[in-house]
Amino acid sequence: MTMPFYVSPEQVMKDRAEYARKNIARGRDLVALCCAPGILLVADNPSKTLSKTSEIYDKIAFAAVGKYNEFQMLKVAGIRSADMKGFSYSREDVSAREIANAYAQTLGQVFTHEMKPYEVELLVCEVAESVDKDELYHIFYDGVVMDEQDFSAIGGNSESITEALKAEYDAQADLATCLKLGAKVLGGSKGALEPSQLEVAILDRTRPRRRFRRIRNSELDSLLS
Repeated sequence: MTMPFYVSPEQVMKDRAEYARKNIARGRDLVALCCAPGILLVADNPSKTLSKTSEIYDKIAFAAVGKYNEFQMLKVAGIRSADMKGFSYSREDVSAREIANAYAQTLGQVFTHEMKPYEVELLVCEVAESVDKDELYHIFYDGVVMDEQDFSAIGGNSESITEALKAEYDAQADLATCLKLGAKVLGGSKGALEPSQLEVAILDRTRPRRRFRRIRNSELDSLLS
């Protein structure tokens, strides 16, 4: 009888984490910034049809980087869960924290028990009546959740982008200023990204009920000009 090869649990987890990080880093980055008008989501995404950002519920948005089919599946699951809870109880009972916790449980379960982890990083945002009450939840490929303040960056270059944001971020900045900052930090040493390279959305705190809207075409050009 031949004995199976033994691999320590530590090594298995290390290999899975390295695999996920490596593949996430191949994609393009995304930033979320809390500003006076709301929560701005800016993604390095030249595609006009494949979106990295989406509405989850009235005041809640979803953003992701990594493998498209995997985070699309998670997005749909989050929308269904939010709709079911809002229908069963009330719309006010749906919160970004609960959705983020559900994503964390799913990603943690897959990372621990499946052969291949999901190659995704997620961001769940909820806009409030003021900047200091906005919520940003960063969920990693292994199910770890971080509650972030003011801004968040996800993707392979998140550390360098976060350092750049720390130096220039202003919570009371207007929409155009925040958008230009997002385009600048995503471009890095190459310079600010062009409108054609960006996917932009906002959770607008001034809108009634459904706060999510996309910023496109002439509006985007005008804000970046």
